[in-house]
Amino acid sequence: MREVMAIIRMNMMNPTKKALAEAGIGSITARDALGRGKGLVDLKLLKGAEQGYEEAISQLGQSQRLIPKRILFIVVKEKFVEKAVKTIIKVNQTGKSGDGKIFVIPVSDSACVRTGESGDKTLDD
Repeated sequence: MREVMAIIRMNMMNPTKKALAEAGIGSITARDALGRGKGLVDLKLLKGAEQGYEEAISQLGQSQRLIPKRILFIVVKEKFVEKAVKTIIKVNQTGKSGDGKIFVIPVSDSACVRTGESGDKTLDD
């Protein structure tokens, strides 16, 4: 089993959730997050801005601020990894900076708290 962790734009949450459900992937967890991509940034200015120094904030500019994002955590059987990744890309890809990132992470086991089942039995079919 694998965890597909996707960072997407806030406004793409509902279309992504709907597309994943239509692809047979209904179980997801989501969290709000702040982040930015790999654009160039002066780390001293960023640290000063985070500490509230107005000079640093004004020099940092709009493009370097942390942007509200949504992180999706989707644990799927191995056979659904490619489908999940392709679905997320299809819905979120605009070709513009900030479309998001997807990470695929191995998961060694899972357990259902309610039933006590473990392994692949705890995941969507």
